Amino acid sequence: MASMTELVHDPVFSKPKALLSGVRGVQIVDFDRIDECCGFGGTFSVTEEAVAAKMGYDKLAFMQKASPDCIVSSDMSCLMHLQGCALRQKQDSISPYRRDLERSITMSPVNQARNAEAFLEDTVHEERLDKLLWLLRMRRDAAARQVPEWEELRTLASDIKEHTLTNLSDYLIEFEAQATANGVTVHWARDAHEHNQIVCDLLAERQISTLVKSKSMLTEECELRPFLETRNIRVTETDLGERIQQLDDQPPSHIVGPSIHKTTKDVANLFAKKYGSDPNNEDAAYLAGVMRENTRPEILNARAGMTGANFLIADTGGVIVATNEGNAELSAHTPSLHIVSAGIEKLVPNMESLAVFIRLLARSATGEAITQYTSTFRGPREGAAMHVILVDNGRSSRLGMERFWHSLKCIRCAACMNTCPVYRRSGGLSYGSTYMGPIGIIMMPTFDVRKYSELPFASILNGSCTNVCPVKIDIHEQIYGWREVMEEKGQIQTVKKQAMKIADKVLSNPTLYQIATTSMSTALDVLPHFAIYNRLNAWGKHRDVPEAASETFHEWYNNHRLKANEVLGL
Repeated sequence: MASMTELVHDPVFSKPKALLSGVRGVQIVDFDRIDECCGFGGTFSVTEEAVAAKMGYDKLAFMQKASPDCIVSSDMSCLMHLQGCALRQKQDSISPYRRDLERSITMSPVNQARNAEAFLEDTVHEERLDKLLWLLRMRRDAAARQVPEWEELRTLASDIKEHTLTNLSDYLIEFEAQATANGVTVHWARDAHEHNQIVCDLLAERQISTLVKSKSMLTEECELRPFLETRNIRVTETDLGERIQQLDDQPPSHIVGPSIHKTTKDVANLFAKKYGSDPNNEDAAYLAGVMRENTRPEILNARAGMTGANFLIADTGGVIVATNEGNAELSAHTPSLHIVSAGIEKLVPNMESLAVFIRLLARSATGEAITQYTSTFRGPREGAAMHVILVDNGRSSRLGMERFWHSLKCIRCAACMNTCPVYRRSGGLSYGSTYMGPIGIIMMPTFDVRKYSELPFASILNGSCTNVCPVKIDIHEQIYGWREVMEEKGQIQTVKKQAMKIADKVLSNPTLYQIATTSMSTALDVLPHFAIYNRLNAWGKHRDVPEAASETFHEWYNNHRLKANEVLGL
């Protein structure tokens, strides 16, 4: 056999390279982004058809650069998907239509796939987001390689979190005692409403009608801003990304970069509309200056400021806030009232433990060694007041979930989002939830099983999220676990449920699998176009069904593989 270059798709679940190593004259080349599975012959390609197709087109672009003689995968659906995309690519004409994706306010399940399709229609924003997030993933990897003990740090961080969560009640009591001794008033909130009411009462007692605040995903989770605004309290976000989203009346799309899906042109137009700035000046420094000029007076005149908390230190009663803009420090120090909103899972035992997480946090999030500001607040300054609200809001219940309590280890670095091929191509707003991406998939069903019943299927289970998590949360395994929960609770749509049952029977039985592939090949040759491409065929909405090959991989391999004595060199 002549020398041949084979482009191999080798996802987590299959190892075709092991087989090809026994074939003469084959040069193996791995696909770019090797951990992204493209086997969309199953239900994912129907429920997430737009995301699936975009991933296929991305792989086609790499194939054109690699110019292989052939492409090999252990899963026929991978090859069908790529060929279908290749056939359709010649015809596609995607319009640059864009619409805002609002968070779901109904009790019906969030349709992430439909929202993703709308985002994908705007190729400018989708391609930019994909490249930007992948750059962050690459920077994270480079930063990790610079720390020889990186994996030991991840293990230690995971162990510290497990220990703290296992003894959470003791550490909460210790934190309250130490914080109180420091002059801090500690409040306990069972749910979002109690949290919001405490904040509202603190402001009402002082007749304060304005509040400046730094970025806090917990306040987003509790929907604090709309709660206060309906009570005539004006809230100003001081984080640049959060302020952009507030002005655009959108929730955050990323837990580190709230407006990461927007271009500088988007921001220039938004600021021109809201602040009267130059709509043609897209310079990032200029836009940051516009934000500063319009937000700084709000901070200087504020009587109350609010921050979140990245970590709480049990033995000192300290609050740790990590930012890159310094807005949290201004929001905490300038007003006479500082309110801290913190989930009970943010506790770590001591400053020695904190050092482990500080080394992991920024490197995992953006590839930087540390954030520009890492501040410790241990008590109010003279003449001021500091209040810390410890929020449960379902965390105690999650801690009691044997399969899913690991999500409480999360330190909100967003590394799982940056690496997730589905999130990168669908945007954070498509999830219709406070927390998005892989971590959101395993957190949001704990708040509302029905509303977020579709989210566990917005994943290809490639394990990349687990691989980059700094506290070693088994994210992809928990996603699969939530799929099982949705099955147990009857939350899976009938069509999807039946499709998965059929796929399970066919794919788990070699004989049925061979019969199915043969029958499909025959059917594709004789069925008319309208019978294949109709509204029931979501797979064909973005791809053309490829013609079946004259020779299967099994047949090709059996004809060319080396005999046992040749492999041994005998």
